[in-house]
Amino acid sequence: MGVNAITNAAVYESNSTTKGKEKQDKQPAAVKQEKTGSETAAVYEKTDQPVVKNQVYQRDNATIERLKKEAEQRTQSLRKLVEEMLLKQGETYDSATDIYALLREGKVKVDPETRAQAQKDISEDGYWGINQTADRLVSFAKALTGGDPAKADKMIEAVKKGFEAAEKVWGGELPGICKDTFDSAIEKLEQWRDSEFGDNSMEQSAKEAFSNQASATGMAK
Repeated sequence: MGVNAITNAAVYESNSTTKGKEKQDKQPAAVKQEKTGSETAAVYEKTDQPVVKNQVYQRDNATIERLKKEAEQRTQSLRKLVEEMLLKQGETYDSATDIYALLREGKVKVDPETRAQAQKDISEDGYWGINQTADRLVSFAKALTGGDPAKADKMIEAVKKGFEAAEKVWGGELPGICKDTFDSAIEKLEQWRDSEFGDNSMEQSAKEAFSNQASATGMAK
């Protein structure tokens, strides 16, 4: 056998040995990678499981203040409107005047323009209509509780107390629209509670909502 043949054979054998060694070296790496991959997958499977954490519910003060301010403005606007109508009729008016009683008993002469606006306000899509009034009460409840459905029953109880307080302020049974709004608000709160709040603020908000709604109804007659 010539030198070239021997050299070529040696080179071939050397290359074969090197490739074989590389293959062998790679094999443990592949096995290790497979093992590592298996371990990684195990870790991934663990972290992929839902992590149970305590939900933090925070009181939404911005929404609460906005709704309170809006309700206050509406109440003042209503009282001012009644005051102006009373003055036009030559009646006296002061802070002690029970406007709810006057409206309930029909002692305030409502002009056509005011009556038309009141009818619009208590219509299906009106500000004092069933849908908007109920939705505002629910929004207020959620803002007070930070959206915690576990406190829904407290808010439901507060709305009930607010409705009863409104009946006392109104001086008798509230108009049918108020009862329908009450039922709608309770239903929405129960749905929220069952899908997964009280304090005096919720009760006060409910009382004002029902009282003002009753007043708008009184002017709409």
